[in-house]
Amino acid sequence: MCLAIPGKVVETFSNEGMHMARVQFGGVTREACLNYVPETRVGDYVLVHVGFAISRVDEEEARRTFEALAELDQLSELDAPVVEDGRGGAL
Repeated sequence: MCLAIPGKVVETFSNEGMHMARVQFGGVTREACLNYVPETRVGDYVLVHVGFAISRVDEEEARRTFEALAELDQLSELDAPVVEDGRGGAL
C-alpha cells in the first residue's frame, strides 16, 4: 500500500517550470513537486505521495500521522536512495 507521508517544507524553488520544495521527513530531506498545492510556503506541512505534495496539513496533524506511520513501520521508502537526474536534481 502506498501512503502519503507528512513533512515540513524547508525550501521552495523552481525546476524547469515546476514549483518544487525540499521537504523534511524526520531526519530525511527529499524533493517534492508543489504544483498541486502552489500556495505552500516554507514552514508549511504537506502530505507527500510518490514525490508530489497532495495537500497541506497543520503541524499537529503532520506529527500524529508521522508517528502513526512510524509505529506501523510504513516509513521504509524514506530509506531508499535518492536517484539523481545527472544535473544534480532528484528523479
